[in-house]
Amino acid sequence: MKKSLLICFALATAVCVQAQWKPAGDKIKTKWAEEINPQRVLPEYPRPQLERTNWMNLNREWDYAIKPIGEREPAVFDGKILVPFAVESSLSGVQKPVGEKNELWYKREFAIPSAWKNKEIKLNFGAVDWIADVFVNDILIGSHQGGYTPFSFIITPYLTSKSTQKLVVRVWDPTERGYQPRGKQTSRPSGIWYTPVTGIWQTVWLEPVSAEHITSIKAISNIDNGTIGVTVATSDCCVAGIIEVKLLDKGKIVAAGKGVQGKELRLNVQNPIL
Repeated sequence: MKKSLLICFALATAVCVQAQWKPAGDKIKTKWAEEINPQRVLPEYPRPQLERTNWMNLNREWDYAIKPIGEREPAVFDGKILVPFAVESSLSGVQKPVGEKNELWYKREFAIPSAWKNKEIKLNFGAVDWIADVFVNDILIGSHQGGYTPFSFIITPYLTSKSTQKLVVRVWDPTERGYQPRGKQTSRPSGIWYTPVTGIWQTVWLEPVSAEHITSIKAISNIDNGTIGVTVATSDCCVAGIIEVKLLDKGKIVAAGKGVQGKELRLNVQNPIL
């Protein structure tokens, strides 16, 4: 009897959590929108390159609030928003405008896995439109300007000994009233003009990294002379670290070499397949 009650309670709790979120409005939806699970939103690793095995997806429901510019962090938030969908979208569960006179606030908590001990903790944002200020445990750790570019912060110094950490993001986006690239976004969408995209609109995630780690890889091929130039950037740009690059084709090494981080390493490729 107790087992039956426990199972029923667990099922009821799961249904309750699932029912908290639903798309806002009555817009036509694709089959992918219909299949959204608020507990597993865009679960795939978000970066085509530099995929890391250990990571934590922060896409889920966050607290949100829309407040006038210049106000402090709200004591009480307006409700829940499903990250990473823009606040104006149906899938966010909000579908409200923000405007140039307001700021959009996000808040959530997270816990660092014990297996990540002695690692640097990196907080990544796929994209936030437009200006984002990021706070960890009530400390402003950095800002980013640009609605289309990814950015990240090492947050290790700002973590506490508590079991959970607090993450807050404040966003301002003036849409057509600003000078930033905005495409066809406008506060009065009609015809060829689109609804604004404000706030977090790409995956947010955490990952443990070493003190010195690779931050980006740039590869440019030259078909005419059969070479590929690879530039590897690391977290410590002031250290002339040695990097080793291997070019593989179906698991077989077709070119390899060593160079210095931040400098292009050119590899020769015999009989490249076009």
